[in-house]
Amino acid sequence: MDNRKIFLYDTTLRDGTQSEDVNFTVIDKLRIAERLIDFGIDCIEGGWPGSNPRDMEFFTKLKSANIDKSKISAFGSTRRAKKSCEDDEIIQALLEAEVPNITVFGKTWDLHVEEALKISLDENLDIIYDTIQYLKKKVDKVYYDAEHFFDGYMANPEYALKTLKTARDAGADCVVLCETNGGTMPDKVAEIVTVVKNTLGDYPFGIHTHNDCEMAVANSVMAVINGASHVQGTINGYGERCGNANLCSIIPNLQLKYGYNCISQENLAKLKSLSYFLDEIGNLKHFTHRPYVGNSAFAHKGGVHVSAILKNSKTYEHIEPELVGNTRRVLLSDLSGKSNLIYKAKEFGLDIDSKSETVQNVLNQLKDLENRGFQYEGAEASFELLIRNAMDEKTPEFFDIISYRVIDEKNKALSVAPMAEATVKVDVRGEIEHVVATGNGPVNALDNAMRKALVRFYPALKTMELVDYKVRILSHNGTMATTRVLILSKDETSSWSTVGVAENIIDASYQALLDSIIYKLLKDNNK
Repeated sequence: MDNRKIFLYDTTLRDGTQSEDVNFTVIDKLRIAERLIDFGIDCIEGGWPGSNPRDMEFFTKLKSANIDKSKISAFGSTRRAKKSCEDDEIIQALLEAEVPNITVFGKTWDLHVEEALKISLDENLDIIYDTIQYLKKKVDKVYYDAEHFFDGYMANPEYALKTLKTARDAGADCVVLCETNGGTMPDKVAEIVTVVKNTLGDYPFGIHTHNDCEMAVANSVMAVINGASHVQGTINGYGERCGNANLCSIIPNLQLKYGYNCISQENLAKLKSLSYFLDEIGNLKHFTHRPYVGNSAFAHKGGVHVSAILKNSKTYEHIEPELVGNTRRVLLSDLSGKSNLIYKAKEFGLDIDSKSETVQNVLNQLKDLENRGFQYEGAEASFELLIRNAMDEKTPEFFDIISYRVIDEKNKALSVAPMAEATVKVDVRGEIEHVVATGNGPVNALDNAMRKALVRFYPALKTMELVDYKVRILSHNGTMATTRVLILSKDETSSWSTVGVAENIIDASYQALLDSIIYKLLKDNNK
């Protein structure tokens, strides 16, 4: 295995923000930069100073921020034709950012030089040389991004290589081969990178790929195997079109599969939390099936799989999930076997005999309930209650809901939103509580009424709140369709999910709300 050091260059704050669903504020970008440095990224591309107000403000605020400036790079283009570096506003804006690293991109593909820039091939080489030589006198490090390198090489290999040598001779600390259109296959990347390696010798070069053919990670890995020592990418693969190379996959692939030295083992274990942090800051839904860092990356549903991993996790896992900060998850569904159930019971702190009738009874209930539309993969709190109710250790009788009623009223004469009102009658250890509450919708009103009726007896319910509510239509019966409701609740210490299924959406919501409250009380009772 090759243990050479791989230089990690993150472009999330610049390339990543070009994704149509990513929008970071300046404060977001500063927080992200700080987190990336803590994670162990070698250099972070902060943005293109002078190109937009947000990036200009980022570099302005960076000057007074408690962030290691040695890890930040400004990004921009080579000087424009017919302009000197001293007179070019783009070049001067890069210097005004006052960071010790600058990355500039230039043209590699003769098509772009002659058709887009409308200049000669030799003049383009002069632009590359002048820009890098000028900047290298002003800052510590200059990185050169060879835009469209692979397309340029396939069109005119001699000229594409000449642009790299020009950047090297001008003093660039590293040249980066950019697979800008995302259309090159891994075998071709390996072939071309090998030529670059033979041409440049020991001079460092890097790789920057896009994911238009779902090959960005593979192409990055192939480039490193064939000589690249600098890798650019974004966290979670954010980027324009189909995204950039995903560092959350590249880093563990290089380090765990090939033995390259990317970051410390301690920092590698922060990978999943870093991935979640970026999604949270960007207000993006976390992709559960993301390799290494997704919630489903080490999730097991089939009974045969679970039975095997309980004996030896290597049977169905390619690495230990803890290496990247993830955890093994055993899912409950109608595919579950006894191994799934026993595993989950132990996870809940319940001692269950694998040979007892309880195991088979719960499995039968589970399969029957899932056949009716219940889903416990995303509602483990409801499943824990199901197991407890099937065992001798039953859930305490905290309360009994005698009845509930929900009214949703819209008055045409009043130009206001519909009014939702819920009435709940509850028996708590022989005391009857009968309350009314309103809400911005029928489910919110019912939630408010249930907790209003119980909070006198269980004050801790004040700390509980509903944070997510999902509805799924399970049958094609129009307004008579069966509905599944998943609810996520939380308090100061944890969060939990519950499920309800009924043809009446309010009743499905009631079931999920009821489980959520019972689980909260059970959790507090077991402290």
